[in-house]
Amino acid sequence: MTDFLLELLSEEIPARMQLKARADLEKLFTDELAKVGLKARSIETHATPRRLALIARGLPAETAAVSEETKGPRAGAPPQALEGFLRKTGLSADQLVERDGVLYAVIDKPGRATTAVLAEAIPAIVRAFPWPKSMRWGTASASTASLRWVRPLKGIVALFGDDPVPIALTDSLLLSGAGVSQGSETLGHRFHHPGGITIGSADDYVAKLRMCHVIVSHEERQILIREGAAKAAAAAGLSVVSDDGLVIENAGLTEWPVPILGHFDPAFLSVPREVIQLTMRTNQKYFALVDGEGKLAPNFICTANITAGDGGVAIAAGNAKVLAARLSDAKFFWEQDLKVPLAEQAKKLDQIVFHERLGTVADKVERVAKLARWLVESNVIPASPGMSTEELANHAEQAARLCKADLVTGMVGEFPELQGVMGGYYARAESLPAAVADAIRDHYKPVGQGDDVPHEPVTVAVSLADKLDSLQRFFAIGETPTGSKDPFALRRSALGIIRLLTENGLRFTIPAELLEFFADRLKVQQREAGIRHDLIDAVFALGGEDDLVRLLARVKALQAFVTTDDGTNLLAGYKRAANILKKEEWAPIAFQGDRPVEETALITALDAAEPRAAQAIAAEDFEAAMTALASLRAPIDAFFNNVTVNDPDPAKRAERLALLARVRDAVHNVADFSKIEG
Repeated sequence: MTDFLLELLSEEIPARMQLKARADLEKLFTDELAKVGLKARSIETHATPRRLALIARGLPAETAAVSEETKGPRAGAPPQALEGFLRKTGLSADQLVERDGVLYAVIDKPGRATTAVLAEAIPAIVRAFPWPKSMRWGTASASTASLRWVRPLKGIVALFGDDPVPIALTDSLLLSGAGVSQGSETLGHRFHHPGGITIGSADDYVAKLRMCHVIVSHEERQILIREGAAKAAAAAGLSVVSDDGLVIENAGLTEWPVPILGHFDPAFLSVPREVIQLTMRTNQKYFALVDGEGKLAPNFICTANITAGDGGVAIAAGNAKVLAARLSDAKFFWEQDLKVPLAEQAKKLDQIVFHERLGTVADKVERVAKLARWLVESNVIPASPGMSTEELANHAEQAARLCKADLVTGMVGEFPELQGVMGGYYARAESLPAAVADAIRDHYKPVGQGDDVPHEPVTVAVSLADKLDSLQRFFAIGETPTGSKDPFALRRSALGIIRLLTENGLRFTIPAELLEFFADRLKVQQREAGIRHDLIDAVFALGGEDDLVRLLARVKALQAFVTTDDGTNLLAGYKRAANILKKEEWAPIAFQGDRPVEETALITALDAAEPRAAQAIAAEDFEAAMTALASLRAPIDAFFNNVTVNDPDPAKRAERLALLARVRDAVHNVADFSKIEG
């Protein structure tokens, strides 16, 4: 068994593309080998800013010989059929094999050298590589037949064992025409070792590049950045603000990562923390630092791509200078925005179109303000202790009227990610009530499944009103999500509403036109929480259940019940009763006479259980309702074991069918058990 190395050297690959490129390289390589029945024992892939590499271990020297069999016509078939089959297979009649009266063409194919297979696979991989964006380059780019790569491809190292893989002549000429070298030589670090390196085999690839200041493992570079940043921060008595995405990005920007501590003017700390962190992260790829109290420090960690002779002093100074210019811009926006009250900023919202059929952002704000007030005045959102309903309604309306005002500020124009956040800062700078400022800051929440859910009444009112308005308005004009397309993020809005209502225990009637949409979103959300979707269907199927808090209380009680022996057996009894009722028709007939003991027992049990279950449901004590239903389990079992439902006596039959209907209806007061699986 032999190992294979493939390295594709190029100009800088964008960091965001590297991890997927590794997966794509492995898939393309695996697929090419599978075409001839080859499979490596293991495959590892690597990516740096300048190279993609793959090491396949445990490949045989050649592919296995195979025998391909093609079924033909029956022996004695008309000559035309035989002639057609012979043309198709390229064989003569005496080469065919007859088996059970049928002719077969059996073609033995010898094994191929794995080197030859790899020689064809390499250019196929290059041609088929699915970069999100790619380019042609050089004089060859005048032809549409020229190579495409994410950035100009510089060289290909392909070694099977110790031997270079000779790429087929036609493909080799194409590569050469694009300036792509082929062989066993690659390049080391752009600055530390810019000269060529001869690779002997897959076994020495990683080690030789490390000696030339290239860490080919993306995961190892991530570790070096994390540990180096933490060490540099700790030396200054600081801690790094955790940011996995930034670690991955810096690992994709460097081949020899060296974290370096830098400083900026503490005067910039007058700018909101989020602005500083976003400036450092987005524009410069720097890590933010905090002191022992968790306060933002006037420091940063940048990741150099070299080991500097002066310990990184000059690099830190240069990066600090660039950052200072960025922070100066941010400070300018901040100070200019503070000069204009939010109420004045809000007047400009009529210049921003929200949707061509739904008016401007100012129109939306007006709707949200009225809806937020209504949610409070209707007691959907009760006032907290120490605040009157009127005060809460006023704060909710004020926050709603200002919640989008920061969209027209200079800071949000520069950093759209900070909408809401900046509005909260500006509100505090104006000395607006804290509850109003918090609501402006947090009214977009929850944005995703892992995001915090607001609990303060003013914030909840504005957040709920904002999301409800979007859903109702877009549904009203037919702009609903389809398939994977959801351009207005309505699914996210629905999930946000579900979490706002359920995690705050708010009693709100979902509008009828949105109920089915909410049911689907609720299934998605609750599935992740371990709640069975069929139980949600069972409660929704009752109709009229439009209160999510009450609905989920039913569902959770139902899920706990159906996993018990009583629940399992009652479900089986219910389904038996329901199946009989589907098949039978009957008219009520007065029955006079003796009943079997089991029938009388079931009637008695129903007489007791029905009012108990009804009272429990009215009190929204769904566990008690399930307990009441559980009392029917034994009588139902005994009834089916000892009583003939389809009695020859029409009156007996009618009464027993009516009794089963009572069982079904009693259960349906809690949920439609026909929707429950099992």
